[in-house]
Amino acid sequence: MKKNKNPKTFEIALSGISCAVAALALSLGIMTGLGALTATGYLIAVIALMVPLSKQFFRGDFLAYVGTVILAVVLGAAVKFWDLVPFALFFGLHPLANALQIRFKINRWLALAIKAVWFDCTLIVGYYLVFGGMLGGALFPEEVYEIINKYIFLLIFTVGTVGFFVYDYLIFKVQILINGIVFRIKK
Repeated sequence: MKKNKNPKTFEIALSGISCAVAALALSLGIMTGLGALTATGYLIAVIALMVPLSKQFFRGDFLAYVGTVILAVVLGAAVKFWDLVPFALFFGLHPLANALQIRFKINRWLALAIKAVWFDCTLIVGYYLVFGGMLGGALFPEEVYEIINKYIFLLIFTVGTVGFFVYDYLIFKVQILINGIVFRIKK
């Protein structure tokens, strides 16, 4: 006798696991306060949110993203809420944007341009919200930070955009890897 498996329950389960892993990684990364661990939390959360997309569960992925942001705040990221803003504005939605780009066969150059502007705008918002519109610290001499703050928009629109092109390419490759791994999961 063959069992009928409900594909909706599989979508809910896959999205729920994705949300849990992403929220835990994101909140732990942000709560540490160390830049490298925050970036690692972002990366693990982005990869976790790619899992529902590997089965074309767009709605499940979006709900996992919303749940991730809410749970990260509840699990302690509210203390450093501004560190969560770049994830909420860009990084959490970027895999979904890539999947929708492929699904609807949007021109890759047009999509790349739109996503690059979106990324640059996120960097500008992050500059003002996370850094208060002024970079500084003990890593470099004061003169270096004065130059960076003076030319921040030029840096964002050049170095940030080039960095985004590399990031976007790598995220597409990671999605292909995730698709191959999740393909082996039986429904």
